[in-house]
Amino acid sequence: MTTTSKYASIAEEVLKGVGGKDNIRSLTHCATRLRFVLVDPAKADKAAVESTRGVITVVEAGGQFQVVIGNTVDRVYEEVVAQGAEGGGASSAGSLLARTIDLVTSIFTPFLWVLAGVGLLKAFLAVAVKISPDFGATSTYAIWFTAADATFQFLPILLAVTAAKRFKANQFTAIAVAGSLVYSATIAVMPGPDGTSLTLQAFDQGGGKLTFLGIPVVMVSYLSAVIPTILAVYFQSHVERLVERVTPDAVRNFVTPLVTIAVVVPVTFLAIGPASTWIGDGLASGVDRLWGLAPWAAGGVLGGLWQVFVLFGVHWAFVPIMAQQLATSGHSELTAALFAPVLAQAAATFAVFLRTRDRDLKVVAGPAAVSAFLAGITEPAIYGVTLRLKRPFVFACIGGAVGGAVAAAGGSAVEGFVLPGAITLTAALGIGNFALQLIGCAIAMAVAFALTMVLGFKDLSAADGPATGAPDAAAEDVAAEDVVAEDVVATLQVPVAGKVVPLDEVPDQVFASGAMGSGLAVVPSEGKVYAPVSGTLVSAMPHAFGIRSDAGVEVLVHIGLNTVELQGRGFTPAVTQGQRVNAGDLLTDVDLQVVEEAGYNPITVLIVTDPGSHTAVVPTASGDVQPRHAALDLIG
Repeated sequence: MTTTSKYASIAEEVLKGVGGKDNIRSLTHCATRLRFVLVDPAKADKAAVESTRGVITVVEAGGQFQVVIGNTVDRVYEEVVAQGAEGGGASSAGSLLARTIDLVTSIFTPFLWVLAGVGLLKAFLAVAVKISPDFGATSTYAIWFTAADATFQFLPILLAVTAAKRFKANQFTAIAVAGSLVYSATIAVMPGPDGTSLTLQAFDQGGGKLTFLGIPVVMVSYLSAVIPTILAVYFQSHVERLVERVTPDAVRNFVTPLVTIAVVVPVTFLAIGPASTWIGDGLASGVDRLWGLAPWAAGGVLGGLWQVFVLFGVHWAFVPIMAQQLATSGHSELTAALFAPVLAQAAATFAVFLRTRDRDLKVVAGPAAVSAFLAGITEPAIYGVTLRLKRPFVFACIGGAVGGAVAAAGGSAVEGFVLPGAITLTAALGIGNFALQLIGCAIAMAVAFALTMVLGFKDLSAADGPATGAPDAAAEDVAAEDVVAEDVVATLQVPVAGKVVPLDEVPDQVFASGAMGSGLAVVPSEGKVYAPVSGTLVSAMPHAFGIRSDAGVEVLVHIGLNTVELQGRGFTPAVTQGQRVNAGDLLTDVDLQVVEEAGYNPITVLIVTDPGSHTAVVPTASGDVQPRHAALDLIG
C-alpha cells in the first residue's frame, strides 16, 4: 500500500464515521486535528472513528467533531476533501466561541508550519548574534534575516489567500487588496517636502494631509496586520457577490474585480483599517497591562490551564492575540509562558515511558514525549498517554503552572511566531530574563517528572490484566472452578504473544459482532504465530489459517485486518493446506513492521467458527500473554 492510499484509507473510514460527506457542514484542520461541524451530530459514530488506525482520539467540543490525527493531519485532510468533503467552508452552527475558533483555525492553519519554520530561523539567528555580535553586521545575516522576517512583514498576503477561501471570495482579488495595504508602507508614491518620494504611511506620519475624495485618511501600518486584513477580505466577499449579482455576464469577469478593488481598498484605508487596528492594539495593550500587574500570576494561570485549552481545542482563540502582540510590539508574552506547560507535558510522558510496564503504552509514550519536547506537539502525549492515565496529565498541569509563573516573572517574551518547544526556546533570548525562562522550564519538567515517577499512576497493565504474561492466580482459580462446574472438555491456546483484547473491541464489524463465531483477539508484540489446537489445516492463506481439530471443532486464526490486500507481502508461512499440525506448531512468521507501515492493523483474531458438539466458548486469557497460554475453553 502506498503512503497516499494509507491516508486515503484513513480518510474513507473517518468519512464513514462522521455520517458521510453529506453530513458535513464545514471542515477545517489545525496542526493535529480534523475539525468537522456536522449537520446532524447524532449520525456520527465516535467509537468507529476512534477505532480507525491512524486516529489518536475524537474530541467533541465547541460544536465541533474533532478527529485528532497528529502530524500527518494535512495529508488526511487532503484525502478527505478528495473523497468529496468540502473543506474550508464557513459554518454558522455552534456558539460564538465555536465559530471564532473555527474561523481562526481555517485561516491560520494552512500556513502555520511556514510561520513556525521562519520563526525558528529567527530564533537561530538571535542565538548566532548572541554568540558572535559581529555576525549581525554581515550581509549573510541580513539575507537570512530577510528570509525569516519577510513572512511576518507580508503576513497580510498569506492571510488574504486563506481568508478568501474561508469567506468564498476571489483569492486573487484578495491578494490585490492585501497587496495594496502592504504597498502603503513599502512603496513611495507621494512627494515629500525635500523633493523625495514617500510612502503613504510616511507621508501621513510626516504631517502631510492624506485624503480620499476630500475625506481625511488616518493611515496605519499594515505590515503584519492581522485583523484589518481579515475584515477587509470579509468585506470584499460581500462586495463581490453584490457586484456579480447586478453585472451583465458579458462584462462580469473584469468589472467585478475592478469595482471590488476600487471600493474595498479605500474603505479599508478610511474605516476598516483604523477601527480594527484600534481594536487589535487595545487587545494587545490590555494583555500587556494585565501582564504588567502580576506577570507571575498571569503566567501561572496560563501555564496551568494551557493543556486544558489544548484538550478542548480552544487554544486557537489565543492565536490572533499573539499575532497582534507581535504586530504591535514585536514580541509576545503570552507565547513565552507556554514553553513550561508544553515541556512539562513532555516530561510527564517520558516518566510514563520509564515507569509503565505496558508494552503498548511504551510504544506510544516514547515518540509522543520526543514530539512534545522538541516540536511542541502535545496532542499525541495528551490523548495517547497522560490523559488516559489521568494523574500524569494533572501533574503536568501543576508543573506548567509553577514553571509558567517563574518564566513570566522575569518578563520573558518571544520574538516571532513559534510553536513552544525545546528547539524554539531561543526565540525568548532577547526579551526579559532568559535565565528565569530556562529555570521555569526546568522546574516545570522536574515537577511533572517527579510527581509522575513518585506518586505514580494506575498502569494500563494493572487495569487490563497482569503485565508479566503469566495468568493471575486468583482469576485462574475462579475460572477453574467455573470450568469444572460447566464440564469444560477442551482448551485452545493463544496463537501469538501480545495483549489480549475482547472480540467486541476489534475494529472490524464482522469479527466484533460475533457473526463468525466466539473468540478473542491479540495485539501482537511478536511476529511468530502458532497453532492454537491440534488438527488439520483446511485452509492456509498467508494471513489466515483454518484448522479442524480431531474432535470436529473448526478454528480460524486471522492475522491483521484487511491484510489480504498485502497479497502475502510480509508473511512467511511455515505450513500448507491439508497439513496436520499440533498445538504450538509454527504457522507463519509475520513482519509486523511491513504490515503496520502498509497501513494495516496487525491485530490477530482467534475465532471458533464451528464449536462442533460443544455448547459454549469461554475466553479465559487477559492482559499480556505468551503463545501456548490458555485462550478459550470449550464447554460441554
